[in-house]
Amino acid sequence: MDSRTQEIIAECKRQQESCTYTATALYSWLKEVRVYRIGFITLPIIFGAVASAKILLKSTEYEWVTAIAALLAGLFPAIFKALDLDVSIKAMSDSAHRFEGLRDRFRQASLIGATKQPTELEDEFSALMARMDEARNASLAVPERHFAKAQKKIEAGHYAFDADKT
Repeated sequence: MDSRTQEIIAECKRQQESCTYTATALYSWLKEVRVYRIGFITLPIIFGAVASAKILLKSTEYEWVTAIAALLAGLFPAIFKALDLDVSIKAMSDSAHRFEGLRDRFRQASLIGATKQPTELEDEFSALMARMDEARNASLAVPERHFAKAQKKIEAGHYAFDADKT
């Protein structure tokens, strides 16, 4: 195997690792944002129920509680809309899926590429890098804490294939 082929295979392995970290970090972030979404949907319902308790409670000592609950019940949907969480969840999910697919393709290219002609491997690598550039352009900026979580998860062996263990 010539040195050019070895370099392409090494770069495929680096890109595979990069995709693994990015996809894992995106999934970590996606889980967190889904929890926020649930909160932004359910909390206004709860706050609305508390605010409507004023009808049942004739006492004036709870007026400030019901007023704050009514305020929060009105603010949460506006904040949810301003954060555009539904769109963000879709974008995160799509990006994570893209990076997962690329991870597998780079792994296959690095393993099977050694059996191909150098020009054929180079063409495949160029096509994968074009897809990688598109995925990076469409991807959101993942918070650093999720990369740290991804690193711990990957180092713990969560993404090691049983078939690769010797």
